[in-house]
Amino acid sequence: MTSMIVSVANARRISAEVFAAVMMPPPPVDYLSWAERNIVFSERESPLPGPYNRDLFFYFDEILRALSPSDPCRIVTLKKSAQLGGTVLANIFCGGSMDMDPGDFLYVHPTDSNAQRWSKMKLAPMLKGTTSLARLFPMRSRDGLDSVLYKERVDGRGAIQISGANSPASLSQVTMRRQVQDDLAKWEMNSAGDPETQADSRSRAHEFAKVFKISTPLVEPGCRITRNYEDGSQEQLYLPCPHCGLPQVLEWENFLQSIDEEHPERAHFTCVDPECGGVIEEYHRPQMFREARELEAKGEPAWRPRQPQMKRVHRSFDLWSAYSLLQSFERIAREWLSAKGDPASEQTFFNDTIGRAYRTLGEAPAWELLRDRGAEAERPRGAIPAGYVIVTIGIDCQKDRVEWQVVAWGRDYRRAIVEYGIFPGHISEEKTRKLLDGLMVQTWKNPHGRPLAADMIAIDGNAWTEDVWDWVRKHPTSRLIMVRGVPSESAPLLAAVKRERDAKTGKVKRYSRRFYNFATSVLKMGLYRNLAKDDPLQRGFVDLPRGLEDEFYKQLTAESRKAKRTKTGFIKYEWVKDPSQANEGLDTHLQAEAAAIKFGVRSMPDQAWDRYEGERECPLPEAQLDFEDGLFAQVATPPSEGSAPVVSDPAPSSRRRRWNAYK
Repeated sequence: MTSMIVSVANARRISAEVFAAVMMPPPPVDYLSWAERNIVFSERESPLPGPYNRDLFFYFDEILRALSPSDPCRIVTLKKSAQLGGTVLANIFCGGSMDMDPGDFLYVHPTDSNAQRWSKMKLAPMLKGTTSLARLFPMRSRDGLDSVLYKERVDGRGAIQISGANSPASLSQVTMRRQVQDDLAKWEMNSAGDPETQADSRSRAHEFAKVFKISTPLVEPGCRITRNYEDGSQEQLYLPCPHCGLPQVLEWENFLQSIDEEHPERAHFTCVDPECGGVIEEYHRPQMFREARELEAKGEPAWRPRQPQMKRVHRSFDLWSAYSLLQSFERIAREWLSAKGDPASEQTFFNDTIGRAYRTLGEAPAWELLRDRGAEAERPRGAIPAGYVIVTIGIDCQKDRVEWQVVAWGRDYRRAIVEYGIFPGHISEEKTRKLLDGLMVQTWKNPHGRPLAADMIAIDGNAWTEDVWDWVRKHPTSRLIMVRGVPSESAPLLAAVKRERDAKTGKVKRYSRRFYNFATSVLKMGLYRNLAKDDPLQRGFVDLPRGLEDEFYKQLTAESRKAKRTKTGFIKYEWVKDPSQANEGLDTHLQAEAAAIKFGVRSMPDQAWDRYEGERECPLPEAQLDFEDGLFAQVATPPSEGSAPVVSDPAPSSRRRRWNAYK
């Protein structure tokens, strides 16, 4: 047996084959080909189900090439519109790396909760549904190698660590050759400092690391993804004109000039060549994609950099909805017409649809200008102007007083400041609560003489929460809520507070069901932009009354958004005020706006506005006189000259009661 083995074995050949296998370079890491072989969209995931189709996602080709090891750049940034397929790109980068070139991979989300949701809803289905990954990541629970936030290959050659940027512990003591920084614009400072710097340092030990930064922008200055895009190559997608063939960028400003309020379906781009001036319609996009690919085959790249010197180090790409076959030109136009004039809606539109950071003014208008505008107003304080049919109140609790502001609301996000007042005492004192009880039923008259009470009231519950709740719970939920401001620029305008539990008993606190967070930063930016408007017909116009004190206007404009250096040395943008200036006028206004959002002012359909205007924007009905009322009117009317005197009723009130009872 031994002699047979010796006679067929060739030690020299075996050693040569082993040496050749060791020295053979690995196959190229081609994420684009891997996506075509492995990615299949279900009907639940995409409106275009089926295998990954390069014709539909032509604009991703170059980004996937930039992510491959063959491209020398270390950082790849994608500044994009929402729902444009960025998660698909990140999943291809992550899954393809685990399959073709395994190693440790870091995937960072803004928060731990975001990370867990992505792992369950995006990563787990991909690992299970992709054949090449299912054999590498079998669903099991062995030694913690298949947890929600950690997935390790069955052969131990690579793992995916999923983290939240709000957790510095999850961004320490790990070294990663590749990573994704998802929703980067929403990352906020954590207890250890800047999370982006912490995440970047995790790949510092690898000379040929790849870091993919991806996000829709938020607010400028201070937007992380915008800063990264500007630091990189700033590549934009050029598509050839379907009429003259000139490659050009589909710019928002080009599209904007064609939007017609009466016919948004006619929105289009116009060729930038004045000799052509051809109209670029939505149906031209597939043709433009095909021609762009043909030009690439001839050596003319579709993605062209503004800073070509950065391509070797940091490639950055800009992509917005007009390039996506999933977004129609008419829809973009209608979204703009719906958002135009309202700063909060405009911010959402610029971020999610155009893929641009919303540039904030940062500074409030001068309080003297607002005071002068109010001094010239015909409407006195305490009166509701015509066209403003919804009333809300914001209440702010201080140590020795409670301040409140009444705001009326009309169509197109317009508002009118009606009244501002102060009640002495703390919210826990009975006399102060009685004054607040009276505020609940107090009314203010509109030009038709109709008294209007508050439709919704919001009181600050961030301080003295239990005392505030003790007063709030005695009034109906339909008219009174507790609110708390949050500074995050990515927070929703209004959101229910998560079920808070008592630290000692662990029980859910009673006020959790009617306690709401509201986005103070977004509302401040919107308010200051609206205060600068001087046309009463403009969307978002703020109507000011005559008679408010200078101090109110100083408080209303007390804050500004500025860069502030943290203790760890990083720059953070936040709203600050002069320490010597109170800002309750601003706080109560924002609380009144939170109440209006809860009531539904921002989403109220025209039919609802019609109903409220029909009920409240009409004169009071004239008092109908019955027999007894006519008699009393005659008694009260002095006799005309030469007429006989009228004998008054000795007991008018008792006679009216008997007459009403008879009726």
